[in-house]
Amino acid sequence: MNLYTKVDIPATNFKIDYSSRLAFFGSCFADNISAQFASRKFKVQANPFGTVYNPISLASQVKAIAEGKVFKDKDVFKDERCDGLWHCWSAHSSLSAHTREECINKLNAATMQTRDFLQKADIVFVTLGTSFVYFLKGNGEPVSNCHRQDPNLFTRRMISVEEATDSIREIVASIRLLNPNASIVLTVSPLRHMSDGAHNNTLSKATLQLAINNVLLEIATVATLPRNDKASQASAGVYSRICETQPSCALRNDNVSRVSAGAFIEYFPSYEIVMDELRDYRFYESDMVHLSRTAEEYIFERMADTYCSEITRGHIAKVEKFLKGARHRIQDESSPATQDFLKKINAQAAQLETEIPGLNLSDEKRPVK
Repeated sequence: MNLYTKVDIPATNFKIDYSSRLAFFGSCFADNISAQFASRKFKVQANPFGTVYNPISLASQVKAIAEGKVFKDKDVFKDERCDGLWHCWSAHSSLSAHTREECINKLNAATMQTRDFLQKADIVFVTLGTSFVYFLKGNGEPVSNCHRQDPNLFTRRMISVEEATDSIREIVASIRLLNPNASIVLTVSPLRHMSDGAHNNTLSKATLQLAINNVLLEIATVATLPRNDKASQASAGVYSRICETQPSCALRNDNVSRVSAGAFIEYFPSYEIVMDELRDYRFYESDMVHLSRTAEEYIFERMADTYCSEITRGHIAKVEKFLKGARHRIQDESSPATQDFLKKINAQAAQLETEIPGLNLSDEKRPVK
């Protein structure tokens, strides 16, 4: 009797190892999974403007990064209602500041730092959480963060499959514009937005699923076109609206063949894994919505099984074992026993860095007296 439903994940076209640079964008699920990779010492960059849940806001953020947008006075506002800080509708409050100049400097620093990382990234994970979007009533601008402002300033609605598809196209095109060699993994957050009601949450997730599927089918179609026909058909196809406004877009003209040959785009079923494999509420936190650490670690293991070779998975096990010892709490740093322990940890770190290309354990090495 089979009492367990396991989600089948197709073999991937690329692999992650300790030399890989991994970028994560999207909902808090992206933060949680990126933390799983970072805690095992992978090279990670996650959500430079804070968590963002809907595809329209995420498309705006990724486009700003890809184009190297310079934030100016018009992009920030002062909160006269709550804390008196300067905020940006496109960013989390962690980038807010007490002065306009400081806020703008934070935004521009985050843009440039992420742009540099994204240019060299090997894989970009994009996690979408909801189809509900807040828009400013005054100009219709989508909002990533409401910053606890007056609710009457916003209109909130569920976007259509077409709108979500357009936004995902723009996300893909922006990433390709900056880094045509990066592979892209799209996924839907398994965290339910129960404040919208169970039915609306289902509709919201289904909208994202359909939109992602639309984009995957479109790109698969472009990738299978005869080489000589790709330029004309791509420019007239599904990405023409984006690429016409971005002359260097990696999805137009002869670059299409280079992209399809050197990078891939696919879907990872994190939503399905939670719905089908982790059905029990023991995999949730006490609010019955957010995933427990056990669930997050399980999803990481499924990702490692998918994107890491057997050799890399062995490297992960070695790093985990080392970190468990290296993070041992020290009571008396000056004692001879502690000094011997630190020497041992430093030697183990140096040995692992030699064995595993790309691994950096400099944060774990401690000065010895």
